[in-house]
Amino acid sequence: MANLVVVGGQWGDEGKGKLVDLLAARADIVARYQGGPNAGHTITLDDKKYALHHIPCGILHPKKICVIGNGVVVDPGSLLREIRDLATAGIEVAGRLFLSDRAHVIFPYHRELDRMREERIRKNRLGTTCLGIGPAYESKAGRKGVRVVELRDRALLQNKVEQHFRAEDGQMPPVIERIGLDIRRVIDEYVRFGDILSKFTIDTSAYLQRALREGKALLCEGAQGALLDMDHGTYPYVTSSNPTAGGACTGLGLGPTQVDAVLGVFKAYCSRVGEGPFPTELREETGEHLRERGREYGTTTGRPRRVGWFDAVAARYAARLNGMKAVALTLLDVLDDQAEIPVCVAYRYRGARLTEFPCEPWTLEQVTPEYETLRGWRKPIAQARDLASLPAEARDYVRRLSDLIECPVAVVSVGASREETIRCEGSILPDWL
Repeated sequence: MANLVVVGGQWGDEGKGKLVDLLAARADIVARYQGGPNAGHTITLDDKKYALHHIPCGILHPKKICVIGNGVVVDPGSLLREIRDLATAGIEVAGRLFLSDRAHVIFPYHRELDRMREERIRKNRLGTTCLGIGPAYESKAGRKGVRVVELRDRALLQNKVEQHFRAEDGQMPPVIERIGLDIRRVIDEYVRFGDILSKFTIDTSAYLQRALREGKALLCEGAQGALLDMDHGTYPYVTSSNPTAGGACTGLGLGPTQVDAVLGVFKAYCSRVGEGPFPTELREETGEHLRERGREYGTTTGRPRRVGWFDAVAARYAARLNGMKAVALTLLDVLDDQAEIPVCVAYRYRGARLTEFPCEPWTLEQVTPEYETLRGWRKPIAQARDLASLPAEARDYVRRLSDLIECPVAVVSVGASREETIRCEGSILPDWL
């Protein structure tokens, strides 16, 4: 069995959760490699919805092992609530969930600093979730972060937190004053978190390496999407980590040769949360209609997502960037009632035709999409379980997107449940599908 990385091919919210849940049945271990509780996966199982934020989707499969890697930033209180909610739903995680001792920790001052910055910046704001993810990654990059392993040592933790407060260039005093932060109480609380989480905490890289030597199958799960990657996304309107496939290596302690394949997940249209350029965005009635049909509201925040037509220029860039071997196409059923479906095949910018994704956000903000219009199928497709059962127009749509992305489609999702899935014959990921 190959080791597989699942990557979002757009701006996140592509339906990766359903795909990871589906593929987890064939995996031994499901591992999350980056992001924080700002990301969420919603899984529908037996008509019940599960919202996961830190914990990989594989936890819904009995006996599967789940790993939160060193590349993730963890809010201990939020993670413990997630564990309790799963236990209440009858899903036991003890012995099945492992947390990296090297993962960095989100503190209350990270969350408040996030909120203060968003409030202060009116123009060019990023539209973050204000959950402290960016500031926590800043602390990590600035070499003053706190790792999970350090929650066990009160003296060390106190020293690091106090150093952090002194080193924040005057930003922390207003944060402390605004929320009445008592450093001693924060340290007490986080030492307690460390004690509770200690039964989950291990060297996950060493654990994964042993598992791979034993021939175990590893499924790697990222958060957000390739176009929000810190290095390769629509900078500065990006997340603070690397959702691209390479992030699985650094975020889990794997070598590049240990990743065998990358599966890209794309919506049959596009969506984006927060600020930043979005060339195919629909700002009128059609956009609102797609938002409601697709239930385009954030798992973590409930914020309405911006929606637009499929952007093949961006998708092809993401496929190349991640070395995608195959594609999963989700939410195709959302387009069931469309008579015509535009697909962006190029951009127009100052008289030039662009077929490659530009790196400048100001260029993306000014491009005009060049659309190719495909025929809609105007009938429900949720009952289809193979490509032949889809209307001819829906098959044509899938085929055309595959051609434009320059990557074969291995999976088509036609609904929220596990059963509402089409596995394409002749897939180049046979071990997983």
